[in-house]
Amino acid sequence: MKTSVNEISLRYQNTKIQMAMAPKINSSREAFNIFNSIWDQNAIAAQEHFNVMLLNNSNRVKGIFLLSSGGITATLVDIRILFAVVLKSLSTAVIIAHNHPSGALHPSTADKKLTERIKNAGELLDIKLLDHLILTPSNEYYSFADEGLL
Repeated sequence: MKTSVNEISLRYQNTKIQMAMAPKINSSREAFNIFNSIWDQNAIAAQEHFNVMLLNNSNRVKGIFLLSSGGITATLVDIRILFAVVLKSLSTAVIIAHNHPSGALHPSTADKKLTERIKNAGELLDIKLLDHLILTPSNEYYSFADEGLL
């Protein structure tokens, strides 16, 4: 008797720009500017979102993936899905970002714990977590890396 199983296929398709022309991230400000340019400014004060910036080994942006949309005070982040996307895109580093609709600029205890979990999971896979940014409706941001929390 022959057993049948589903076939799994993964692919990352780069169709928009050549990587040599992709933005290169050298600072938290540059990462913030890119995140801020794609963030729905009409929703930043209403609902939390969590995005992942996928980077190659030269810190060039391969793309940004919206991982989750939540409520007013939180959004669910499934680390398994985050790393499935990172691995599928063959990225070697990430910068994560979420917004605080309340305008609070500093990370909560939950934000700090989540960052630590993502950093530790990335280390097991040799994927660097370069920063975690918190964006606010007032166009300000907080950088975990700049504050020495990574």
